[in-house]
Amino acid sequence: MPTLPNAAYADVIELLTIVPKGDEAAVAAIRDRDSILTKPPGSLGQMEKLVEFLGRWQGKSSPTLDNPMVAIFAGNHGVTDQGVSAFPREVTAQMVANFTNGGAAISQICTLHEINLRVFELALELPTGDITKAAALDDRMCAATIAYGMEAIAGKPDLICIGEMGIGNTTIAAAIYAALFGGSGADWVGRGTGVDDAGLQRKADAVDRALAFHAEALSDPLAILARVGGREIAAMLGALIATRQQKVPVIVDGFVATAAAAVAFAVNPASIDHCLFAHVSAESGHAKALRTMGKTGLLDLGLRLGEGSGAALAAILAKTALHLHNNMATFESASVSGRQSD
Repeated sequence: MPTLPNAAYADVIELLTIVPKGDEAAVAAIRDRDSILTKPPGSLGQMEKLVEFLGRWQGKSSPTLDNPMVAIFAGNHGVTDQGVSAFPREVTAQMVANFTNGGAAISQICTLHEINLRVFELALELPTGDITKAAALDDRMCAATIAYGMEAIAGKPDLICIGEMGIGNTTIAAAIYAALFGGSGADWVGRGTGVDDAGLQRKADAVDRALAFHAEALSDPLAILARVGGREIAAMLGALIATRQQKVPVIVDGFVATAAAAVAFAVNPASIDHCLFAHVSAESGHAKALRTMGKTGLLDLGLRLGEGSGAALAAILAKTALHLHNNMATFESASVSGRQSD
């Protein structure tokens, strides 16, 4: 059990520690049906595993995707004062408006494929503390933000894709990874929104200064989240907690969204078993984070957009996989001869 920095996190620790298990009986039923579909066993590869993933964590032998949702959590960061982004902090709010007005990539993906899109704004007018010289959040605010993120399941989705928006948050994610898994800023930072070499060095330096400044306070995963994290990452952690408790499968997006899963993993590795990682980001530290947690990304498309875009693309594959599982003919119904016994 991790050492608690503050009683504010007692409920969070309990919810991450006592987690429902997946439904293996549902998986067995899915495999039974798959075995009689008109195809060689295992020939759809990961598409078959996607259906099993849905059934295991929905607890259904006939899983559904009637109400899939992309949840984007948006926050602002004081560390942008250190010149770590190619864009100003105001872009966070501007992009939130772009999401809701339908102009962003994720908006178009969701419209085309009939996926619900919800955006959770997290005090955009109030950036977190600059982590190079102050805590991002105090413990009470961090715990409250985690609780707020748990409300993402209010619409009763049957699948949630976790994404984010926040200028400066690739620096924040890098700091979280470094604090959780070790290494320096240079080991974890990438170009994010497209910073030049000087900007990349500023990001690495900012992470290193943050780790040094908070060294005595980085005692456990939730302390790390509060000291060097951000509101959107805390809220995504809350969403991961609620989905596990309510048996909603999750597809996690890229580098920043995975940082929220990394905090949960550091408390209890089993707490993110209900999560599928959508893709391996072009942000250099993402593959390293996934390897450290023993996870793999479903896709590798060179994405580094954020917004939940990679998670939404993975959800499209899941929708396709489920449609095939439910609608393909069986050998009997199609009058196709089955596999010969040896």
